[in-house]
Amino acid sequence: MELNNVKDVLGAAIPDALDGAPLEVLIVGAGPTGLALGIDLARRGIRALVIERQDRLSPGARGTGLQPRTQEVFHDLGVLDAVFASGGRYPDTALWEDGRITSVFAMLEHVDPTPAVPYSNGLMIPQWRNQELLRARLEELGGGVLLGTELTSFEQDADEVTARLTLADGSVRTVRAGYLVASDGGRSTVRRALGVGMSGPSLPTGLALLADVSVDGLDRDHWHRWTQPSGAFTALLPLAGTDHFQLMTMAADDQPEASADAVRDRIAARTHLGRDQVGEVHWTSLFRPKAGMADRFRFGRIFLAGDAAHIHSPAGGQGLNTSVQDAYNLGWKLGQVLRHDAPDTLLDSYETERRPIAAGILETSTRLHVTRSMRRGRDLHQLDIGYRDSPLTHELRTDIPEGALRAGDRAPDAPCTTADGTATRLFDVFQGPHFTLLALGEVTLDPAALPAGPALLRIVHAGGPAPDLLDPDGHLRDAYGNGPGLFLVRPDGYIALAAPAEDATAHAAAALAPYVGAGAPQPAGR
Repeated sequence: MELNNVKDVLGAAIPDALDGAPLEVLIVGAGPTGLALGIDLARRGIRALVIERQDRLSPGARGTGLQPRTQEVFHDLGVLDAVFASGGRYPDTALWEDGRITSVFAMLEHVDPTPAVPYSNGLMIPQWRNQELLRARLEELGGGVLLGTELTSFEQDADEVTARLTLADGSVRTVRAGYLVASDGGRSTVRRALGVGMSGPSLPTGLALLADVSVDGLDRDHWHRWTQPSGAFTALLPLAGTDHFQLMTMAADDQPEASADAVRDRIAARTHLGRDQVGEVHWTSLFRPKAGMADRFRFGRIFLAGDAAHIHSPAGGQGLNTSVQDAYNLGWKLGQVLRHDAPDTLLDSYETERRPIAAGILETSTRLHVTRSMRRGRDLHQLDIGYRDSPLTHELRTDIPEGALRAGDRAPDAPCTTADGTATRLFDVFQGPHFTLLALGEVTLDPAALPAGPALLRIVHAGGPAPDLLDPDGHLRDAYGNGPGLFLVRPDGYIALAAPAEDATAHAAAALAPYVGAGAPQPAGR
């Protein structure tokens, strides 16, 4: 497949990593989905470019919640420490009546961390800041975002996608890429151009007003909430890492606008605060909550991801998190096809795995929206999501105890040590663009008989005669069982294979075969 040198076409704004090289993946949209995918591809050495129609990353706090599973993804992508430094916990909710707080409660269930689940609670970070950190990580890896660049048309054939782009200076350029990923939001131009339908439940009608504002006279220790007799509510959330509040309320039926004056009027009408207590209005948006899912996620060499594939009510904080995990699922599969000669049919599993997940989360967020439930529990953390029914999943053990870890499940963390006693944990072992073959106890493996080398496959013996890891506190045993046995962990942290110790090499070789081609190059990722 001969693709054009994208830097020659688009000029000096293109990252140096693409200089003199053809483009392999074009990512349309620089929200959390597109940026996360860009990071995952960049660390695999994939020549990808993220383009964004706007002249800057999207402003506004928007979706503020990172669920525990997304925090695990961000750990693997190397951005979690920066997110922790900029984010914070959600405060308790304070209900107001007649100008005073009448009750305080924890809307989000607090869950203590465990050895298997180190990130156990939602984290608040404004989406604009989240995107800044993701972009910084992408650039650290040699990738980048081309702002002010709009995809105006595209076509595909058996070998490539041809895309026409309008740049910030108004000039039009044509680029070719191996694949195109649409992460361009709920109003996706790519989805519409493909003629893809969206289906889903109807949500109660109403126009919501979202804004980032400065407010005097409110503490920052509570998520402030006022409820009207109709059941409609107004909420002001102190945004972590800023001195702003995020406003969410229903817009006035007779004033469907998002001006600064409209925001001040709405706060004064729905709370005890006066207009003069509302300072600068930093960002506003009007939206009608919608729910729906694309009929398909893959169309030849074009993929839909994030809001382009599924849109959710904001209730429950599921949309952004589901979108990031779309990128995380697709990224490693593109890496295998483009760098390790895996068959293109591997990419079909993106839709096979992610569409049922999106459907389930769509049902959950819709239920929360309709019932107006004010409680958020661990069922929203997305830690129980898995792929047991995926064609990529192989459970070869018998007589598995009820509740035990199975193939297709999320691979748990476990604090342990290296053979010399140095503290480590499984998440650090898993971190990176590789597969991990975890052998528990007396398991004999012949690395030379496996179809993947050390750059793609990390073999780790826990216990046995020559262990790489020791389990002094039993955390690894508690999570994975006593062994002996074998687990193949995918690059996205899910268990592809669970097998007994007998014939371990043959089991591992068979499980790895669909992901590689004979003699494929295996450059180390970052």
